[in-house]
This record gives sequence, C-alpha cells and structure tokens, in this order.
Amino acid sequence: MEQEAAREEEERKEGLIEFYDSFKDMFEFFCKNTTIHGTIRLVCSSSNKMKTAFWTLLLLASFGMLYWQFALMFSQYWAYPVVLTMSMHSEPKMFPAITICNLDPYRFDLVSEHLAQLDRMAERSVTILYGINTSASLFHVNENSIHVRDLPSTGNHNRSSFKLSQNFSLLRTTEFNNRTGKRQSLVGFRLCNATGGNCFYKTYSSGMDAILEWYRFHYMNIMSQQPVIINISDHEEKIEDMVYSCQYDGEPCRPSDYIHFHHPVFGSCYTFNSKGTDSFWTATKPGIPYGLSLILRAEQKDHIPLLSTVAGVKVMIHNHNQTPFLEHEGFDIRPGIATTIGIQQDEVNRLGGNYGKCTTDGRDVKVKLLYNSYTLQACLHSCFQHIMVQKCGCGYYYYPLPPGAEYCNYNKQPAWGHCFYQLYSRLRNHHLNCFDQCPKPCRESLYKVSAGTAKWPSRKSQDWIRQALRHQNGYNSTSNRKDIAKVTIYYKQLNYQSVNESPLLSDNLLLSSMGSQWSLWFGSSVLSVVEMLELLIDTLVLSLLFCYQRFRSKTLKVAHTPSIPSVSLTLESYRVVQEAGKDIAPAHGHTSGLHMAAANSSDPHPAQHPARQYLSTAQTWC
Repeated sequence: MEQEAAREEEERKEGLIEFYDSFKDMFEFFCKNTTIHGTIRLVCSSSNKMKTAFWTLLLLASFGMLYWQFALMFSQYWAYPVVLTMSMHSEPKMFPAITICNLDPYRFDLVSEHLAQLDRMAERSVTILYGINTSASLFHVNENSIHVRDLPSTGNHNRSSFKLSQNFSLLRTTEFNNRTGKRQSLVGFRLCNATGGNCFYKTYSSGMDAILEWYRFHYMNIMSQQPVIINISDHEEKIEDMVYSCQYDGEPCRPSDYIHFHHPVFGSCYTFNSKGTDSFWTATKPGIPYGLSLILRAEQKDHIPLLSTVAGVKVMIHNHNQTPFLEHEGFDIRPGIATTIGIQQDEVNRLGGNYGKCTTDGRDVKVKLLYNSYTLQACLHSCFQHIMVQKCGCGYYYYPLPPGAEYCNYNKQPAWGHCFYQLYSRLRNHHLNCFDQCPKPCRESLYKVSAGTAKWPSRKSQDWIRQALRHQNGYNSTSNRKDIAKVTIYYKQLNYQSVNESPLLSDNLLLSSMGSQWSLWFGSSVLSVVEMLELLIDTLVLSLLFCYQRFRSKTLKVAHTPSIPSVSLTLESYRVVQEAGKDIAPAHGHTSGLHMAAANSSDPHPAQHPARQYLSTAQTWC
C-alpha cells in the first residue's frame, strides 16, 4: 500500500501537465511571474491591506483607462476617416479637350413652319403681358434655315402631324410672399395632369425668365416630334464657317483634330483633342505661344432669339472622352474681345470602398449609363431620364434616350410637362435617389482657369484684319460689326497638384497606437497580452474542473445509498466482536456465521463503514 501511494505521488510530481490547486495559487503565480507592472504589489504587500487595496484600485483604474482609449481608437478606425495629401508633379502632359459652341442654334426647314408659329405666339404673349408691340424683325423665319436632305416622306416626318398647343399660354398671376408679407406679381404658364386636375403654375418673378422657359418648353415639343433632328450634325455648318483660324503650339490644326456634334440649345459644337491620344497635342512648354489659338465667328444676330439671348461663343475645358455638359459648365466668350484663358490641372484620387463612395469606370453603378463615359453629371442625367421614362412614359429631349423609349411630345403625352417639372423639382431637392446612386469618380482631373480680356481687334487694326479674313477664310462682314472673337487657351505651368486620399488610421498605425496606450498604462508588451489570455484560460479551466468535481461528488453520493451489511467479516473483526461480547450466552452463537467482514478494507472513516455499523449494532444488541 505504501509503495503504491509513493509511486502515485512520484507520478504526480513528474507529470507533463501541472495545474493549480486553487484560484489563490493561480493568482499568486500570475502576479509574481507576469511582465505587467504593479501586479506583484498585490501579493508582496498582502500583509498590508491598505496597500493591497490601493494597488488594486490603481490597476483597475489603469485597466479601465486603457480600454476606454481602445474604444475611442476603434470607433475612429471604423469610421474610416481619410487624410488628404498633396504632391506636386512636373512632366510633359496631354492638352485637355476643348469644346466650343456658337451659341447660335439654327432653324431647320423641317420644322421652320412650327418655329414661325411659335414666334407669333411669343409675340402675342409679350404684347398681352406688357402692352407693347415687339419689332417684326425679332420674330422671323431666317432665310438661312438648314435644309435636311434625303429624308423619306413618311408619316413620321409629315409637317402637319404636329400642332402647337394653346393650352400652355403665358399668364400673369399674383402670389403672397411669406418673407416680405406682400403680394408679388409672377409670370408663368399652367400645367395639369392627364385628367386635367392637380394643376400648378410654373411661375417666375422675372417675365424674361418666364418667356424663355415657356419658349424652350414649346421648342422641345417641336423638335422631339422629329427624331431625325437628333442626328442633324451632318447637315449643319462646317468648321470653316465658325473657326476662321486654329493653331496649336504654332502649328495649324488638322481636320482630324476635332469632332462635330449638335447641341439642342447651343447649336453646332466642335471638340478639339477629344480622345487625347494624338502626340500632336502634347504640351511640352507652358505659356501663351504654346497653347491653342482660335479666331471664331460670334454673330450677334440669333437665329432663334428667345431660345438663346446670348451672343458669343461657349467654351468648355474638360477631360478626354468626356461628354461636355455645356448647360452646366463652361463660360462665354464675348464678340469683339480677345480672351486668354490660363489653365492649371489638379488630379484627385479617392480611396473608395469603406472610405467613401466612388467608382472607377461606372460599371459598378446601378444606373444604366446613357453616355459614352462616366461622370457625375452623366450619371445624374441618365438616372433622371430612366425615372422620367418610367413615370411619364417618355424622355426629356435634352438627354439621350434609353432603348425603346421616345421623346416627350404634348400631342402624344399631354401631361408630360406636369410630370417633368414635378420630377425635376424632386431631383433638385434631393428627394430622388439619383444622388445616392451616382458616386463621384475615384480619379478625375479638375481644371482651374483664369481669364483675361482685351478689345479685339483694335480700332486701327480692325480694317486689315477683317480684309485678311475675308480674302483667306471667306469672312463676309462689314467693318462696323462685332461678330468675331479671339480666344487663346494655354497651360500656365506644367506643374500639377495631385490630391490623394489615404487612411487616417491604417492597420499599422492602429496597432502602433494600441501598443503605445498599452505601454503607457501598463508598461508591458504584446507578450503581456498573451499572459493575460493565459490567465483567463486557466481561470476557465480551473472553474470547469471544480464544477466537474462538485457534479461528480453529488452523483456518487446519490449512487452510494445504505445497503445490507456484508456477512463476511475479517478475522480481526471477528475477534473484536468476540472480546466485546464474551458475556453473550451460547444460545446466540448462531450469529457467528454472519461475522465475515470484507478483507483488505481501508476506509478512512470506520464509523461510516458498513462493517463498523454492523459492529455497533451488535454491541448494542449485546
């Protein structure tokens, strides 16, 4: 027995896995061996309860401050903030794309009768509103209307198939102004839904703005009922009729350097260097002599005066392969003026992902793009056009059409104006989800411009300049007309700024900040974190062991219920019984057959052993 006990003790001491006998032993071992500062004070000053309590509170406070700082860092990290870094670059670069329009939309003979009728309606409206007769020369059918050739004489192109509606007349109304507390006079026109109800007035405080919007509304209905107008570019003027002179970096421009397209408001437009792939347009030097120099026709006589009241040329500087939205961007060039425009490029690179919404090429955007390239304006226009086709049953004339749709025409859709202006008001007030569905490009180039102007040509040089243009470029004008303009666009410097977004808290910076905080409050390292993790695991394992022992003890206690004493007693027990009961009469000797205790019993609690219970019973009986 002793040898077996010694062997078990030896095996226990030499075991591979040793564990603690209590939580106190485990905690003392941790405090004496951990690398966390201050924990040893909890056990070395255990005799002084005041010091122990002080160091306990100090460690708990440091622990709380540490994880409070951790919470702040993680909340900031999961907010994904960014920081902007600016860098300067200097290298030869491609000249931007330049779009020019003549601000002079043409009349087409295909719809000239409807436009003439619209001019007469506008003349009557102005007379009724202001009581004056407009000049007959203001509303006229221009003799130089463009003739669209080779059109099939089908029903779709029948001039009598469209009639101007008299239901959208200009009216003068009064409205109470909540800001001033007075009634003000407004001018506008009335719009109703398909059933003639839910009417409202599209009004303006300025009569001029109201007339222009009213005229444009009718103009869209006239133009949209002739689908061929969309491709009218091939029948408009040639570039020689608009651009009298073109030079870049001292070299004359080539026919392949521009493309022509038609804008519904600004007429003929040309884009120079639209692709940005020709080495001819590489900018090697900054300055006016190395830029793009143009002499342009800028007639002051508008073909459609109430559609465009501006004389001059529209110019827009934009990225390559980008659709120019001239109604939202660009600037005007005055006739009789020489304008120099200096440009400087900035590049913006956005992170995207968790750090913000942006798209690389628009393929991941839910809106189906109606333009060739992705820009924010292109996405917004596409989104609005899809919603309008869905809600109103037709598309807005100034935007491209989705497949299978048609442009709005109040002969076919009498209430499209009511639907359009309500939708556009919702878009402007951000009540449509277009702004949520259209992120910014992840990478884009922005051009900052600065302009200077001077009178051109001067009084002394205008005669010979006009004569030179007339002989060389077919310029047909008298010397007293200011119908030409000069514009020069150049790089002020080839240096450009690159603005890049970078994470304010990267993974490495977050770990570094956490290590700094841990070292500040505990003066320890990452191994101390492993030690605390080990302490937690040991606490969990020890708790499970104690729970298992308690459960096992309860199970054994239930299983070991009192039973009938064994009839086998040892010889020694038999002798003890005989000595204790030597005065018992021989008549009771028959019980000796039951006195056989279990041999080799080693119960440490003899009072609870069944044999001892039986012995006590026998003594009592004796």
